[in-house]
Amino acid sequence: MSAGKIFVAALAGALVSGCGVQDAQRNSEQRPEQAGEPLDPARTAARLAGVRVAAITGDQEGVQRNVHALSEDLRRSMKIPDAGRRIDPEQARHVVLTLPGVRTASWVDRSNLLVRVDGAHLRTQRTIDQVCVALEPLGDTLAVVVHLQNAMARTSEEMDTLTRNCQLAEGDYAFMQRRRGMDVLDPAIRDQHRDKLERVRQSSSSQQTAGDRAALEAIPEM
Repeated sequence: MSAGKIFVAALAGALVSGCGVQDAQRNSEQRPEQAGEPLDPARTAARLAGVRVAAITGDQEGVQRNVHALSEDLRRSMKIPDAGRRIDPEQARHVVLTLPGVRTASWVDRSNLLVRVDGAHLRTQRTIDQVCVALEPLGDTLAVVVHLQNAMARTSEEMDTLTRNCQLAEGDYAFMQRRRGMDVLDPAIRDQHRDKLERVRQSSSSQQTAGDRAALEAIPEM
């Protein structure tokens, strides 16, 4: 093979390899679908105009298509899951278990999916994004709340559960969904206990005897 052909082949291989890396990066950085945003006035006006034009021209299919699109925009704005696109629980478990670093995946109930991962570095919002993106082909992820736990936790803080609805901001829930705690001790209560203990230690540090300090140090953290 001539040097020119070798160069062309190498260049083609590099381009293919580079495209593969870029595709993998795009997949790992893909963001889940988002709901709960206000209706877009321009898009809503365009949908209504489409309904009118289709009605005038007798295009019943066009009328139905635009009315359905308007209904979908409104549903997502109101954070209402699509009951016609419910995710099959067992298929969802199988898909999530194939993700890197996932140790277990189990449904607590119809809406709440508990996922345990191998290490604190995976207990992140990015991992929740990856779980949600993987579930999107199965149905409407607006009905799914992911609870992420570190299966290798060594402290009480590392045991805290990271929770989020797939398509909403942390702390926000879809229509008729309710917050479901997964931690034995609410992290907020533990933080209050730690802050109170720290204030007591700081305010009385100048008046403490050796015995007082020893007694305070003996108080366990929650």
